[in-house]
Amino acid sequence: MTSENSGFDDLLSANRLFAEDFSLGGFDGVARAGVGLVTCMDSRIDPLGMIGLKPGDAKIFRNPGGRVTEAALEALVLGSHLLNVERILVIPHTRCAMASGTEQEIRERVTASAGVDATWHRFHVIHDQVQALTEDVHKVRSHPLVKQGTVVGGFIYDVDTGLLTQHA
Repeated sequence: MTSENSGFDDLLSANRLFAEDFSLGGFDGVARAGVGLVTCMDSRIDPLGMIGLKPGDAKIFRNPGGRVTEAALEALVLGSHLLNVERILVIPHTRCAMASGTEQEIRERVTASAGVDATWHRFHVIHDQVQALTEDVHKVRSHPLVKQGTVVGGFIYDVDTGLLTQHA
């Protein structure tokens, strides 16, 4: 499929403009500010901007709900040992779809949208964000492969004010 009929022309055009001033070529990929971040995939979140960083400063792992999954832990272990990560922030957010309904409700919505039965799929709905955040921070702090001395904190990002509140 060529870009002429791929549905991505606007994005490829924007990419060419982005590449004109690209400054990270040759960069070694370490987290320049020593920060690792787990947050939600929600488009209202600017992971770097919300903590005053820029591209190249942090390692970012995003998923629905901003949960510390096995894949997130893998990224944090690698970041702490190989990519200069010394501080880790776990940041879910207010008004998150993963914390706004039950597992059954999410399955029903996906089933309706997909036209395929989704009752077999687990979506990891969050019943209590603060409790889930506390558990996730504990997972990171107690993981035997996260580099000793790594500072870990849990915060909730308010999508209406842009502010972070520390909870763990």
